[in-house]
Amino acid sequence: MGIFHKVKVGEKVISPIDWEMSPDLTFGTFESWGGRERVRNNDERVYYFFVDNWEEEPKLCLMERGVKHAKIMADITVPQKIIKKCVEERGHSAIFEKSYAINDQLKEWLIENVLDDGDSSLVVPRVDLKYEEDMGQNLPLAGESPYSGEIINLPAEPGIINDDEIAGILKKWNFFDAEVNPEGLFENEFVDGGDPLTLIDQKTALMWQRGGLDIASSRTIQRKIGELNEQGFAGFSDWRLPTMEEAMSLMEPEKNQKDVYLNPVFSKEQPFIFVAAKRKPGGYWFVDYKQGRAFWSSGTIPGGFGRVVRSLG
Repeated sequence: MGIFHKVKVGEKVISPIDWEMSPDLTFGTFESWGGRERVRNNDERVYYFFVDNWEEEPKLCLMERGVKHAKIMADITVPQKIIKKCVEERGHSAIFEKSYAINDQLKEWLIENVLDDGDSSLVVPRVDLKYEEDMGQNLPLAGESPYSGEIINLPAEPGIINDDEIAGILKKWNFFDAEVNPEGLFENEFVDGGDPLTLIDQKTALMWQRGGLDIASSRTIQRKIGELNEQGFAGFSDWRLPTMEEAMSLMEPEKNQKDVYLNPVFSKEQPFIFVAAKRKPGGYWFVDYKQGRAFWSSGTIPGGFGRVVRSLG
């Protein structure tokens, strides 16, 4: 009977809620071909609740999921003692996975307090906030600050990284990683990219997007990059996802005033980003500027953010 529970998000009524779907099932169901038998068509959408524990305080969220599609629809205002109990139960399974299935107590609380004719004010729709983030405009122009040091040619081709290879990669280039290489330091030579949307690292001969792409599935991120190239973002059409090495080259050993391990000339709105590397035997690699580390996920997190790059040479 409970399969027809509904929830109101703003003016939109969503039904049914899939109580069987959980973050750890999404990769096989929506991202890999192996789970496609569960999905009738690419436009089908499934809605489920999950606990997001990637920030300092855990949140209960409503997810909209489809084939290569991920969107957080709303945050649910729930007593912290209930959600923290769920985190305590789920959080011991994998330290690198911080999106959890809800427990029975959360399910019962949702049915009693939020769903159907419950309190819709407890459902807070996700709204895209438009504001101007201060990323600084005081970088020197490339011609004003010529670089005389050695240019470091980082790997630029997509690859596959095994678990036992990541430490060697980080240490080879002396990238800071809070867990694997806390003494690492890769010093950049940033200059203005010619417009407020980009900058250039003269040390690696890379042009970077200062902002980035909002959270989405890997396929949607790739589509957005294709759109940027079709539009000629910042005057160029060869933008791509960074490799693990390129993304880690931006990592700084201390958090800035925006609470991320990045130079403040970059936006904080992309706390962890996809990189052009997959994990063997399965999963995606990310670089997490909030926690200061490289990590992989089997697909349980609701997609990832993006920051594009292009090679100058």
